[in-house]
Amino acid sequence: MDPRQATRRHLAVLALPVLTTAAFALTVALDLATPPSGPGRELAPGYGWSYALLGPLLGGLATVILVRDVRQGWGWALAWLGVFWALDGLTQSYVRFGIRPDDALPGENLALWFLNRFGAFLPVTVAVLLMIFPTGRFLEGRWGRACQAALALMVVSVAAAILAPTGPQASGIDPPPGVDVDAFTVPALGGLADRAIPLAVALSIAGLGVAMASVVARHRVARGLERERMRWLLWSVVAMALVIVLGFVVHVRQVQDLVIFCVALLPAAAMTVGIVDPRLVSIEDLLGRTLVLGALAVVLLGVDLLAVAALAGALGDSLTQGQVVTTVLLVSAVLYAPLRSRLAAWVRRLLLGGRDNPYDVVAGLAASLETADEGPAQLAAVARAVATAFGVGFVSVEVDRAAGERLVATYGEPPRETRSLPIAYRGVEVGRLVLPARGLRSRLGRRDEQLLGDLVRQAATAARTSRLAEELQDSRERLVAAREEERRRIRRDLHDGLGPALSGVVFRLESARLRLDRDPEAARADLAATREQVQEVVADVRRLVHELRPPALDDLGLAGALRQQADRLTRDGLVVRVEADDLGALPAAAEVAAYRIAAEALTNVVRHAAAATATVRVRRRPGELVVEVRDDGSGIDERAQAGVGLLSLRERAAELGGRSEVTCPPGGGTLVRAWLPTARPDAGSDAGQDAGPSMGQDARQEPVVVPAGEG
Repeated sequence: MDPRQATRRHLAVLALPVLTTAAFALTVALDLATPPSGPGRELAPGYGWSYALLGPLLGGLATVILVRDVRQGWGWALAWLGVFWALDGLTQSYVRFGIRPDDALPGENLALWFLNRFGAFLPVTVAVLLMIFPTGRFLEGRWGRACQAALALMVVSVAAAILAPTGPQASGIDPPPGVDVDAFTVPALGGLADRAIPLAVALSIAGLGVAMASVVARHRVARGLERERMRWLLWSVVAMALVIVLGFVVHVRQVQDLVIFCVALLPAAAMTVGIVDPRLVSIEDLLGRTLVLGALAVVLLGVDLLAVAALAGALGDSLTQGQVVTTVLLVSAVLYAPLRSRLAAWVRRLLLGGRDNPYDVVAGLAASLETADEGPAQLAAVARAVATAFGVGFVSVEVDRAAGERLVATYGEPPRETRSLPIAYRGVEVGRLVLPARGLRSRLGRRDEQLLGDLVRQAATAARTSRLAEELQDSRERLVAAREEERRRIRRDLHDGLGPALSGVVFRLESARLRLDRDPEAARADLAATREQVQEVVADVRRLVHELRPPALDDLGLAGALRQQADRLTRDGLVVRVEADDLGALPAAAEVAAYRIAAEALTNVVRHAAAATATVRVRRRPGELVVEVRDDGSGIDERAQAGVGLLSLRERAAELGGRSEVTCPPGGGTLVRAWLPTARPDAGSDAGQDAGPSMGQDARQEPVVVPAGEG
């Protein structure tokens, strides 16, 4: 942007609130100086300051937007709308003040035309803003065509009402000389005003209704930031609807002025907040309170009218104004508190589900878990309880099981976008809770997060119990199978290999003994062959020992064994670095598990990661040994299920009472980390471990939004 043009725009931004405020101040001064009677008051009933006040208010909202971005088109639209309203209020006060019984101030015809004719376009401007916010374009499809048709009808009807003369007799007012109520109209359209003006009013109301309905339609299809902004405009539409209903019920001029004021200001305020900071305040609470107060006002008004009508039927003409006021106050005082409480609970449940009664939700879930079968039935109960509590149409509970399987319980139909929240039990992720990513009921406040944490605690306990039972049974079966297989293998090696070899040694030694006196050379040959055979037997024994425990651990220690493995892989093309602290003496089980985990992780790097380098880091901490293997490869697809290698890593850590995790850091690659206990924990060292299940590390963390079905 040209610097001079930018400077002019900034000056215009600063001038807008000054000009509209000056117009409002002048309007107030004219209203205060208006004579108590006269044709001006009859031609422009009502004070102008209530309309002119919209000028500085809209100008201020526009300034808030334009200060952040001077090129924001919505800010300039609100600015000119503020000027429009400021002039409308000023002309009304000028007509009231300047038209006297015998004369009039200069420019009264133009003021009358702007007030009664051109001002009819103000509803059109509000409707346009509602129809095209926040993209600046109409909705696609039938709603867009409906908005365009309604807008065209509004413009045509308003134009006809502007151009058609009404004549001084229409108002029943005899203006002073020089004042023409039909200035700037088309005389040929005389007689059209009687039909054009009511039609313009009806079409303006209908067009405004279409614009408000289009806000609801756009909110339903909006996504991301656009949906956040539309949620604020939706609140303004709800508030406008309640105020308009109040205006239809109460035919008092002050109430009608309030309706016009709210219809003009509420959408502009909502647009400003939506553009500047959609998360400024909790829109859910604001929407709920708006519905409560609006419904409360409508109900109390209806009850008051019924009470007054009943009293009028009983007392007849003797009913006084004091009795009416007393009746209204008594009815309102008696009904306000209980009605507000019940309406608030009803609106809260309508908007956000049953989350306002957390005890009932948790107690109901506990009762369901007690009667449900283990596994899928319990997870289905959790999904149903979360859906009922938060009033959402879709909930999925996913639990990781042995052998890479995943148990899923789903409630409702999945939406287009979901978000996944981790279910953790004592720091170990055991599953996920999938919720809709969008929607009013999907937003979680602090109390909602606490309730969700309580529900997830039940889900984690149920999932963990089911998973532990399966893992225990599976572990027993695998232990028995592995023990018998190992026994059979050792028996086969001893029977088919070591046994015959030793028998052959005995045979050759006996042969050498018999030949020792008769043929010493043949005896020496038998002893040499026996030596070679014994060496083969020793090699077989070493092979058996190596399969029971890697000999490099005894020869080189854990760090040396890992460096030996790294050197072997480096010769194959992968650069592996080993970083190890002074580990000292380690328990045999932890040492073997650390070696096997690191070796398996490096094997996965070679096979799947397409990495150039890998780093193995081994550190000893109080009571545990930490093993990390990091590579710079392609990482792991979040939708991929765990294979045999990853399951082996988890099992080796879990069978010692440790834990492991496999993550993909933001910088790329894969990180395998395992914590292996090196000493039996003291009685008090588990205090930090008993925190129970939670939503990951922090229930209030921003969830990850993932496409539906990939959670």
